[in-house]
Amino acid sequence: MADQELTWSGALGWWDRRLFDAVARRHWPGADRVLPRLGRAANHGVLWGGAAAAIAVFGSTGARKAAVRGIASLALASATINTVGKWSVRRPRPLLEGVPLTRQLATQPQTTSFPSGHSASAFAFATGVALASPGWGAVLAPVAASVAFSRVYTGVHYPSDVLVGASLGVAAGFVVRRLARDAQEARVVPGDERTAIGAPALPDGAGLTVVVNTGSGTAAAAGLDVLRTRLPEAEVVECEGPELSATLAKAASRATVLGVCGGDGTINAAATAALRAGVPLAVFPGGTLNHFAMDLGLAGTEATCQALAGGEAVRVGVGRFSPGPDGDSGYFLNNFSIGAYPELLGHRLRWAPRIGGGPAALLAAWRVLRAQRPVRLRLAGRPRSVWLLFAGNGTYHGTGPTPRRRDNLGEGLLDLRLVHGGGRPGPRLLAAAFTGPLSRSPVHVATRLRSLRIGDIPAGTPLAYDGEHAEAPSALVLDGLPDALTVYRPR
Repeated sequence: MADQELTWSGALGWWDRRLFDAVARRHWPGADRVLPRLGRAANHGVLWGGAAAAIAVFGSTGARKAAVRGIASLALASATINTVGKWSVRRPRPLLEGVPLTRQLATQPQTTSFPSGHSASAFAFATGVALASPGWGAVLAPVAASVAFSRVYTGVHYPSDVLVGASLGVAAGFVVRRLARDAQEARVVPGDERTAIGAPALPDGAGLTVVVNTGSGTAAAAGLDVLRTRLPEAEVVECEGPELSATLAKAASRATVLGVCGGDGTINAAATAALRAGVPLAVFPGGTLNHFAMDLGLAGTEATCQALAGGEAVRVGVGRFSPGPDGDSGYFLNNFSIGAYPELLGHRLRWAPRIGGGPAALLAAWRVLRAQRPVRLRLAGRPRSVWLLFAGNGTYHGTGPTPRRRDNLGEGLLDLRLVHGGGRPGPRLLAAAFTGPLSRSPVHVATRLRSLRIGDIPAGTPLAYDGEHAEAPSALVLDGLPDALTVYRPR
């Protein structure tokens, strides 16, 4: 059997056996208790399914997207390994000579050794998550590496089995990202917004001032070279941080059209400046998720340049909350919320600069689930206790307390979703995610309305709007403003 193993691939087989024997002889304190259990936890993807569920329940919208990418990558890697990899090489499992009995699995695998399916699944999930959420990827990377190493440590795989399996897992993550990008582009379908009459055409960009938030997720790669080529007379201003709002206000006061490149929070600030100055808005998507641009039907910089050159624009509705953070009205293009999500967002924003986005999100979720209490307030004059109040700008499709997709941004309706107080926040929010928009659910209520008065808000209660975070006033009014803002989009 030993000769068979050595002839599997010449020198590679020899080095494989030497490394395998070196790991078998080496003793790591504590590893005998941890690594075999970690490998068993990853059987049939159970460990990664649990991790995805935890991220989906406790993470942000971006984290949920990352969890889905991770599971899709794992599924692709697993299918490839089990249908092609295992049966194309048929390498025997290692001999267990020299592997301490305390490390060995109670039931030895019966499939062939090359490549390692556990390693492929571990690195596929970690890569899929990391490409969508680097912070969460950093949290999962050492776990994935430990699972892969445990397969050598327990004697069920050679090192090359693990390395090739891990490489296939990484490749699966990149394939899923490419497929997701293609699907995202296919999703960009213009909605039913009303055409804006009289939007100025700027064929060379003269009169356009574009403010670029250099701190946004993908602003550096948003295709601004296309903007400079297509609209050479446009003014481009780069900034980030505290000066963003002031820069946008100044640009709106002197421009015929205000342009913005950044994520949803940046676009919110630009829309506020454009509304107050009474000028149209041109959006160049440059964030991580770009919810507003996607729902509007903007595929990227080229589409916005085409619309500007031809004077093609639509009228979109805007959500408003009064008073806003600065005492004036605040606006939201996507959604507004009070309750568990703003609490989580506040903790994450506070801790992320010190420990990174992924660990901060995990710690924030633990803090909210452990210490959060339902918010007691008045809705339309009636006392209510809620874990989450979500108000969308326009009608969202899909179930749950925070659905994803809109087909018309011009209607000026608020899509209100409430998760009632009572019980613990985790089970309550999870149950709401599966109840759908049921008007008489004991957990979750969904309705659409033009305005809502919220009173008796406890001091210190946070609110969130388009990913931004602020402290709520003691009372406020939410309302939808139909056709309030002119935004460029090609026909």
